[in-house]
Amino acid sequence: MWAQKVVAAISPCPGDVFLEIGPGTGALTLPLAATGAPVLAVEIDRDLVAALAGRVPPNVTIMSGDILQTDVLPFLSGLEPQRPAQWSGPAQPARRFRAVGNLPYGISTPLLFRLIDIHRRHGFFADATLMLQREVADRLLAVPATRDYGVLTVMTAMHARVTRVLDLPPGAFSPPPKVHSTVVRLTFGPSAVRVSDEALFERLVRTMFTQRRKTLTNALKPFDAASAEVIARAGFDGRRRPETLQLTEIARLAELFAVRARTPVL
Repeated sequence: MWAQKVVAAISPCPGDVFLEIGPGTGALTLPLAATGAPVLAVEIDRDLVAALAGRVPPNVTIMSGDILQTDVLPFLSGLEPQRPAQWSGPAQPARRFRAVGNLPYGISTPLLFRLIDIHRRHGFFADATLMLQREVADRLLAVPATRDYGVLTVMTAMHARVTRVLDLPPGAFSPPPKVHSTVVRLTFGPSAVRVSDEALFERLVRTMFTQRRKTLTNALKPFDAASAEVIARAGFDGRRRPETLQLTEIARLAELFAVRARTPVL
């Protein structure tokens, strides 16, 4: 069963506390809970919440709410991992917060950005193991100068290392969906590049990829009237396409634009 493969790939350890996003009927919840780890499962469908509540063991807390709107951190912070019976380490294993979920296509991108924002502001989650529609996973794993490389790729790469864990065909599910699924792991950590103004960096990235097929000079005109000067100062050819820039190159541009924004105009 796909859920057992996903739990094996997650590899729960003593001390782990899980946020499960969208447990649905509990296909992943129950085998994950069987490891003994505390699980906070957040589900928006109240009927599914009611049906699942009577089936889960005591180490699972079911919460009804929209994961994009609900502040789950206080609830997760109140969960303590159980000391495994055969545990020979410290009296209490170090607590580690992890996210898991089978994400519907409609919320996968905003949910990924929400996890990134939680990491950026709180450094809360160690990782997130997520089942996504294959097309979304391809965007996370894309490289420069490819069709799938874009805002999601760059902003995720800033804060997480993305690895492909499993590819699951429609036949792995019953009934089989019309799409292929991929399980990816986001391992959160320090920013991959240093930027002094991350809001400016994000605005720059979004502007660039809105005009991804234009030249870099033309794509960045809406961002700053002096974009050609900044691009030249960075040592880049203004005729390049935005989609060809590496993360480090985008960060260099962002820093030069940030310096320009801080420089007083006489």
